[in-house]
Amino acid sequence: MNKADGPKGLSRRQLLLRASVAGASFVIGSGFIAARDAAWATEVSNLKPETFATLVQMARDIYPHDRIADEFYVIAVQGYDNSDHAEEVEAGIAVLDAAARGRGHTGYLDTGWERDRVDILRNMEESAFFQKIRGGLVTGLYNQKAVWPIFGYEGESYSKGGYVDRGFNDINWL
Repeated sequence: MNKADGPKGLSRRQLLLRASVAGASFVIGSGFIAARDAAWATEVSNLKPETFATLVQMARDIYPHDRIADEFYVIAVQGYDNSDHAEEVEAGIAVLDAAARGRGHTGYLDTGWERDRVDILRNMEESAFFQKIRGGLVTGLYNQKAVWPIFGYEGESYSKGGYVDRGFNDINWL
């Protein structure tokens, strides 16, 4: 018996290590996505992980803000990960990927230059799928209270006396 093994075969440290590794494997399900090149992760239940990742990139390309983290775009598009939208989103992303392959890329998500991705989106901006995603992003992205300070928006003013009494002319972000 070596020093690390107790009378029952495992030290407390080994037991905790093995339990935490086993626990993590149960918490992270099959729909877990961790972005390859970004600092976000989420779990999806109805969309394929690569479809959801493409949807997040599409959202960032439609409304690009360098100061907004990817996690806010993930929150904005999470509503599409349900059984009502899954089929339509999968089909729309398949069309988007096909358009990217038509331009010599392996897929939309693998199109490296933002300019190339925007060109792909411009060619499909009249489609119902694009309009649905774009329209949902207006509220999905900009109605997140955590995003407001990034733009300098302080929220509604009525409960605080209104804009007239609270710096109506202090806007410096336009």
